[in-house]
Amino acid sequence: MPVLRIDIYFELICPWCLIGKRNLEAALQILARLCPDVRTELRWQPLQLLAEIPAQGLPFTEFYERRLGGPDAVRLRQAQVRRAAASAGLEIAFERIAVMPNTARAHHLLAVAEQHGGAAQHADLLERLFCAYFQQGKNIGDPVALLELARRIGIDAASSERAMATAAPLPRSMSLYAAQGVPCFVFDNRSAIAGAVDPDTLVAAMRKALAVSADTRCEESPV
Repeated sequence: MPVLRIDIYFELICPWCLIGKRNLEAALQILARLCPDVRTELRWQPLQLLAEIPAQGLPFTEFYERRLGGPDAVRLRQAQVRRAAASAGLEIAFERIAVMPNTARAHHLLAVAEQHGGAAQHADLLERLFCAYFQQGKNIGDPVALLELARRIGIDAASSERAMATAAPLPRSMSLYAAQGVPCFVFDNRSAIAGAVDPDTLVAAMRKALAVSADTRCEESPV
């Protein structure tokens, strides 16, 4: 069975990464119909964009007003994100977010989930982290909140506490693809698309990557 590896460079505090995740999920469903003999292998590659944020986090609204230039700029950016999220079937509750977190602990916990529970547990925790932050407004830099998420998916307390023991920044990615920004989707380490692109664009990129495999059978796309 042909295997398509997809590396996804992401950051947990980037709303475009959550939107991109939803678009990727839709694209994978389309690909499964068009190319039923293809198996996809997802590798989530973490990037910590703002390692300088203190471990306790910063006030969310103040942070973005300084970063973007004021309240009006923040409203415009959030409206843009909400429109893109709606097209992906998402609601993002910026009004609930009080803290701009340091994401090091959350990324370390994701690594623990993958080590102990494999891809399925990693995927479960990743979804819960995105939803906790962008829909419930939880501080995903807070060890207490993270330990509760870990408990819910069955990560043992000792492993979780070790992940929480440090907020050391993640190593900088050496991938050239990561420099394109997040989310960034890399197909079989040959081609890449940066940004929260729509599902059809992702499907086209996947099929192009698969075209080098002569034994891959794909149906004609209806679009």
